[in-house]
Amino acid sequence: MADSKAILASWQANADAWLTAVREQRIDSRRVTNAAVLDAIKAGAPRRVLDVGCGEGWLCRALHDDGIEAVGIDATAPLIGAARAAGAGRFEVLGYDDLVADPLRLGQFDGVVFNFALFEADPSPILRAVRQAVSPEGRLIIQTVHPDRVAGDAGWREERFAGFGAAFPAVMPWYFHSMAGWERLLLDAGWRLIHQMAPADPAGGLPLSLILIAEPRPD
Repeated sequence: MADSKAILASWQANADAWLTAVREQRIDSRRVTNAAVLDAIKAGAPRRVLDVGCGEGWLCRALHDDGIEAVGIDATAPLIGAARAAGAGRFEVLGYDDLVADPLRLGQFDGVVFNFALFEADPSPILRAVRQAVSPEGRLIIQTVHPDRVAGDAGWREERFAGFGAAFPAVMPWYFHSMAGWERLLLDAGWRLIHQMAPADPAGGLPLSLILIAEPRPD
């Protein structure tokens, strides 16, 4: 069974390869999923957005270009360094445990996004933390793997980054949640699911991802 340390270690090892893959647009599906998550965020008309697990910062830069204040956090220091060097947005080296310990350390937001950035079997602590950091009218946006693209029941999987066009030295463990599993996690963490989307491959029509949009449940 994997844990947060194993997940972080894989990202530390793969930082350079990931940076190359993203900035050279070697992940074909991202042409669809990037646009989809941006549309989902902007549909809520946020003024200030927290990108949790921001990687090299492309999403914060895109939001900034649309006049939205964006703050990105990631525990992988090399990726945050690359994000800062690229310009627009505020970026902090910050792990999920740090935000759980102090949910308001970066202030309050009216949008929080996890874009392919929730990999643990139990993400409840970070989902509860960002619930505290979101304004009453704010939204949570999660983009993740669509259940139709994963065989078998919920459980641990391994990402080997095949086909990304760069040498990834480490396998990344990640936990697959079913749709029902996501619904339970959100409900237990103080969220109400209000919408879901499945961005599709224009060539074959198959879903490329699952986007969940939730709002805070009243206390």
